[in-house]
Amino acid sequence: MRLVVYAFFAFALGLLLVGLRELLFGFEENRCSMTYMFEYPEFRRVQLPRRVARQYPSYGLYLYGEGAYAQETRGLKLTGAPVLFLPGNAGSYKQARSLGSVALRKAENLDRQIHLNVFTIDFNEELVALYGGSLRRQTQFLHESIKAILRLYKDRPDPPTSVVLVGHSMGGVVARALFTLARFNPRLVSLIITQASPHQAPVLSLDPYILEFYSTVRQGWNKRAEDLQNVTVLSVGGGNLDFQVRSGLTVLSCPIDDLNKISVVATAVPRTWLSTDHISIVWCKELVLATVRAFFDLIEPETGQFTESPEERLSVLNYHFFRHPVLPPGEVQDATVTFSAPPEAWKEVNTLRLFYSAPKEAEVKYFLFALSSRRKAYSHFYCRSNNMEMTSWLYGCTQMSGSVCVQAVDLSSDTELLPAYKTVAVKISELLSVSHLIIDASNPSGAQFVVECELQREESLTVSVQVPHLLSFGLTVSEVSINSSGLLHTLQLQDFHQVYQAFRITIMSHCKTTKDRLPSVYRVRVPWFREDSFAMSSTPSVSEIYSMLHSSRPDNTSSALLQLHTAPNCQYKVSIRTSFPKVLGQILRFCGPLLPVYSALALLLMIRVQLSSVRRSGHPAEMQEAMSKSLAIHKLELPVLLLILLLRQSWFQDVWTSLGLPGVDALPLNTVEDLSHEKASVQEWPRLVSPLLCVFGAAIAFWGSAVLRMSVCFLSFIVAPLHRPSVSRDCGTFGLHTQIVLMVCLGVLGSVTCGALALMLCCLLHLYRVLRLQMTERSLSHVLNLAPQKVSHNTENGFNGNDHHSNGKECNGSALLSESVLQDVRDDLQLHLSLSTVLTLTMMLCAPSLIHWKHNLRYWLHLDPDPCWPHTVPLLISSVLLINCNTNSLLRSKLMLNLTLRLLLPLCVGLLVFCPLHIYRVTHFLSAALSLFVCSCYF
Repeated sequence: MRLVVYAFFAFALGLLLVGLRELLFGFEENRCSMTYMFEYPEFRRVQLPRRVARQYPSYGLYLYGEGAYAQETRGLKLTGAPVLFLPGNAGSYKQARSLGSVALRKAENLDRQIHLNVFTIDFNEELVALYGGSLRRQTQFLHESIKAILRLYKDRPDPPTSVVLVGHSMGGVVARALFTLARFNPRLVSLIITQASPHQAPVLSLDPYILEFYSTVRQGWNKRAEDLQNVTVLSVGGGNLDFQVRSGLTVLSCPIDDLNKISVVATAVPRTWLSTDHISIVWCKELVLATVRAFFDLIEPETGQFTESPEERLSVLNYHFFRHPVLPPGEVQDATVTFSAPPEAWKEVNTLRLFYSAPKEAEVKYFLFALSSRRKAYSHFYCRSNNMEMTSWLYGCTQMSGSVCVQAVDLSSDTELLPAYKTVAVKISELLSVSHLIIDASNPSGAQFVVECELQREESLTVSVQVPHLLSFGLTVSEVSINSSGLLHTLQLQDFHQVYQAFRITIMSHCKTTKDRLPSVYRVRVPWFREDSFAMSSTPSVSEIYSMLHSSRPDNTSSALLQLHTAPNCQYKVSIRTSFPKVLGQILRFCGPLLPVYSALALLLMIRVQLSSVRRSGHPAEMQEAMSKSLAIHKLELPVLLLILLLRQSWFQDVWTSLGLPGVDALPLNTVEDLSHEKASVQEWPRLVSPLLCVFGAAIAFWGSAVLRMSVCFLSFIVAPLHRPSVSRDCGTFGLHTQIVLMVCLGVLGSVTCGALALMLCCLLHLYRVLRLQMTERSLSHVLNLAPQKVSHNTENGFNGNDHHSNGKECNGSALLSESVLQDVRDDLQLHLSLSTVLTLTMMLCAPSLIHWKHNLRYWLHLDPDPCWPHTVPLLISSVLLINCNTNSLLRSKLMLNLTLRLLLPLCVGLLVFCPLHIYRVTHFLSAALSLFVCSCYF
């Protein structure tokens, strides 16, 4: 039986490791180019008012500079446009050097006619993603920093009136929180660019302050939606490589009609087209270049400052981050275009397709496609060229003179830049006034390039394919063969619209003739979010694409698309399989932060099984055996499902609200539309994912407790020489007066310094009790093995009575040795190992506030606010009292033990209902469970 248990949890751990591997290492290596400094970077501290410096002693404001520019700005006499970089969780202010260095090189290329002044804030590398108590303080310091920056320009003839903010990770959330401050003037910030910032919800809700902060930001922006429509916010997600902040969390929640709030994933940004991890998104050269180019295009040459026009800001961001059309921002497309080329430069194409390779010699060349006889037969005209110069190249002729077009309209505005070439597609039905389509294939500079164009029927080039079921485990394959000679094909991936889906798409190309062709570009297009991904392949070849979504389609009305920009006269075969390892990776990407909740759930169920075993047989079950028996998932899922179904009834919702109960936490697998809302949701897959998470949580608890057991054994050998051999189960206990003193001292320590520090000391005290029991168990085993004695079972009188009144005296082996004594010690050891595992989990959940307190100890002694105080006072008291508990004291409390057993299961259900999106509540539930345990020992 034990072998089966170990095999089951080994299999569960294996699945978990497979998912972790896919999440952490299952994608291509980071292909970002590094940004380098060409001169030594300097960070010059900006002096703040004394009031601000005293109020925020751990923060600072700096100006970035290099070489001669750093010397010029030594006196802080600035003439550029101000940009302020905000680091994120544990981020350094020196991360601004990538943005600052690239901006400086760009300004030097322009002879410093316009340039940026890049500032950065030192937030003392605080763990604000794990401890939310500093977020409000950071926001207030940001406000003071913006006012200090603008004061530096007060002597300028055209001083800036606003500062552009670039926020990484939580820095982007802090930037948006500015607008919730009562005294903040919204005109001080008109543009915010955030990089991998979790706007939807925190990644880990380890304290209530971070959720309150998010709620304040969300409500503030909702209430002032009309007033903030002129504030442009661009959110950039990192893509699959960023496993710390998944890109679904970077979506901005805003009204549909607010066009100034836009979100995109780095894989869809033109000239970037790659995924970044959470840190490299700051220094990724491709993305930094796009940001800096946008900044310089936003600067007005007359004033040298950023434009105040929201329309111009939106146009520039659209150009650099979305489509990259042919017309640069600010340029107006001519209404009509006239041509003066000689007749020999014009050539009419009588076939459906054009393939033209420009020669090395400079020449003027125009190709004409007549539309009069083709309007009814064809719906679209598609053209592509690897000439990456974004200039006008497609026109619609409105006036012909013989075989020459005299006047035309420019149709190049819809040109889109892809990794290998630029493409444009126009609807023929919309060109009623156009008689011919004109392709400008001129190469005045003698550059070689290729142009391919064709007339298309949309219905013949669009194919629907049903993706395999999620539970096919890769055994079922959906195949599509494309024999058409078209240049563009679209596959509608039916029912591919959920984040827990993952597919391995294999594209095999085969051509009859071997000749140079433009590479094929494969694009997974997501209609409801800008998270498109691209892959490029030569022809013929076999390519594999792993496709997952960052956001689900809320209404399931559309699915993802696979666009194939193919080579002509080639055959393509597309095979789609479910990738089960990637599915596990997606589940961990979205639900991985919930594993502490399910681990706590497994530990409580394990303790329940142990207490049940004590009541039934007088001995607790071993931890591994108890863990295997506790996996009764139906006892948890059925009440949760029933509660969710009841909450769909209005009368039950009214009763629930009148009782003041919090909302039910749903798994974050549905949509990206505000995950922090507390709404009940009944969907098929989240309810199937929850049992899997239960198994994962049990596996973590199972092997975590095994590691703890081995660590205790190892530590007991180290500390054994410091203690005399013991043969009593009372080793490591404390007397009543000592317990009272300990509780008072720990309470004072927690109130004066940090509640997590007092909790850590409690865990160490309990660990000492476990170590003493381990040493006693080993001593008794050795003695009994060397000199076995037959002793009657009633020799344990000295161990049953006043067990917890030993006043901490040395355990000196005065009791008679017997098998029953050894069994008692082993029982207590099993019990306290389980309790120590629970206390270790609570300490780990409270560790971020302890780390933050230690990090800022030189500035203040008391942590304010403290998420662990005073909520952990019952936990501190229970931890001290549990040290003296043993199986005999549990057996004496039949009534309370039965009550505890009955209440533990509802506690577990409550843990599953209220904690997935509020992880800090896990500590409260564990505290309640340990309090019940204490009552069972003492009453």
